Amino acid sequence: MAEGLVDLRSDTVTRPTPGMRRAMAEAEVGDDVYAEDPTVRALEERTAELFGHEAALFVPSGTMGNQIGMRLVCEPGQEVLCDADAHVVTYEMGAAAAVFGISTRTVVSDRGLLDADQLIAQVRPKGDWHLTSTAAVAVENTHNRGFGRVQPLGELQRLWDWSRGAGVAVHLDGARIWNAHVASGVPLETYGKLADTVSVCFSKGLGTPVGSVLVGSAERIATGRLWRKRLGGGMRQVGVLAAACLYALDHNLARLAEDHEHAQLLAKRLGVDPSSVETNMVVLDGVEAPLVAEAAKAKGVLVSQVSPSRIRLVTHLDVDRAGIDRAADVLAELLDR
Repeated sequence: MAEGLVDLRSDTVTRPTPGMRRAMAEAEVGDDVYAEDPTVRALEERTAELFGHEAALFVPSGTMGNQIGMRLVCEPGQEVLCDADAHVVTYEMGAAAAVFGISTRTVVSDRGLLDADQLIAQVRPKGDWHLTSTAAVAVENTHNRGFGRVQPLGELQRLWDWSRGAGVAVHLDGARIWNAHVASGVPLETYGKLADTVSVCFSKGLGTPVGSVLVGSAERIATGRLWRKRLGGGMRQVGVLAAACLYALDHNLARLAEDHEHAQLLAKRLGVDPSSVETNMVVLDGVEAPLVAEAAKAKGVLVSQVSPSRIRLVTHLDVDRAGIDRAADVLAELLDR
């Protein structure tokens, strides 16, 4: 962060550490469009293994990973079912429809919490020419607009078990699956095996400058490689970026627990129920968000305005305990808490 600045807007604002920069500079590279970059291959193989899948594909962004992942399990004219605040329908610019001709339908959830039966009840069957059939269900874990909520393993298992008999695929938007893993103790492989396709992001809590990985079966990932090229995501000596992701797995995964601890500290200092903070996000409700955000900025603390009356704070590796204490002091004074 800039000197004296505490930036809690998002965990995407992090900068590569000196160790990560060294790993990037020293990366062995090749032409990844020819599948000849050894560092990219190492990352793809490692990520596929972590999530219990056959293969993986390095992509520039989580949005590309999600959209290709959904296209691999849904044909044009079919639909993906998800909750109304899911990232894939809120923040990805209508890409499923605009790019792939995929319809999406949503159900309103309780702050992003997965209710398998609620989704199952809305699935439209294949074979009825009156209806747009449901080809896939998309689940987000942790949930962004659910403010870091971890999806219950039992609900994920229930959805997966049902989907096997129903012929409906499951796509997991795992942009912050690392946080879910650290907070819940559920192995990454367990999460991975409850979905047909999984997109995981390295540029949020893990602190890399760019990059996501899509995992799935070998056949699907081979097709996904074609879609990546069509979308302009074929990259050349991109091992310099994959090296950052490998470094993050080695050095920044376990430390997410520190971010979660910092979120708890903020919650307690600012009068937020700590039980509502499951990972690295804290929500301040019932505040004059624009006024508070501007006043905090003037004191060197950046926060995210989610709505006129709601502020979001996100902890990450670029804000240490001293920064958390300073942010808490500033916000507590402004909010009179």
